[in-house]
This record gives sequence, structure tokens and C-alpha cells, in this order.
Amino acid sequence: MYGIQGMHWGMGLGWILGVVLLILIVWIVTKTAHSNTLTFSERQKTALEILKERFAKGEIDKEEYEEKRRILLQ
Repeated sequence: MYGIQGMHWGMGLGWILGVVLLILIVWIVTKTAHSNTLTFSERQKTALEILKERFAKGEIDKEEYEEKRRILLQ
């Protein structure tokens, strides 16, 4: 009824939708994995980074910062 051309259009459209769906799935998996990696790396701060943050927030003064920094770098 539709001939070869009608069948070709339907198969082509299905193939394109399949590729789009595959790309979407890969993008979602990549985005999710990337966001989990950033969250994990934020939890892995070094003691020196934490010390610098505390000093920047004003939780410790300059003398305490320098003393603890010296101890950490030994």
C-alpha cells in the first residue's frame, strides 16, 4: 500500500528516535556521575584546607592559624 518509500520513512524515524534516546541516556548517566564526583571530592578536604577556611571565616586568629599550619607542615 505504501510501497518501499513509506516503509523507509518509518524505519528511518524509528532509528533517529533510538539514537536520540541513547544520547539522552548517556547524557543523564554522565551528568549524574559527574555530580556525584564533585560531591565526593568536596568531602575530601585536607587538614590544611580546613584550617585555611577556619581562618578565613574568623574562627581562629592569626597566631593560632600560624601555629597549627606549622604543625601540619612538619
